[in-house]
Amino acid sequence: MDPTGSDKPARSNLRALLFPEAPRRFPWARPTQLILRSVHIAAMAMVLGAIPFGAPVEVLRLPILITLASGVLLFAIDLARDLAILSQGSGVAVLLKLALLGLGALQPAERLPWYLAATVVASVGSHMPGSWRHFSFLSWKVMRYPD
Repeated sequence: MDPTGSDKPARSNLRALLFPEAPRRFPWARPTQLILRSVHIAAMAMVLGAIPFGAPVEVLRLPILITLASGVLLFAIDLARDLAILSQGSGVAVLLKLALLGLGALQPAERLPWYLAATVVASVGSHMPGSWRHFSFLSWKVMRYPD
């Protein structure tokens, strides 16, 4: 709070922290994300491949936990760079993927179609052009981010 009793500086500091003018750059982020993404895909492949064969949750517990942990870490790195990603194409794709996975968890008998849909969304989200990945639904323009 400033001397006048206003909390505007605190708000602007928080806004700058959460939504920097340019995304933060972490030199370790790219190699870390490469490793995490590889682990994430391999673990999810085990889960997705076992579901049609009726594998019990007990057997899938470790791959599920690895998938969850690697996914959380991947998303945390993106959010640490800039929370504005949540309003951009890549962040919206992640949120949609999480919603589809949640529907699969809520409907265990129908989880395979939900998980397959989540996999399609994740694949498209990871490989869509930068103009879609960085399109902001709030400002309705493409945000230019350094890679």
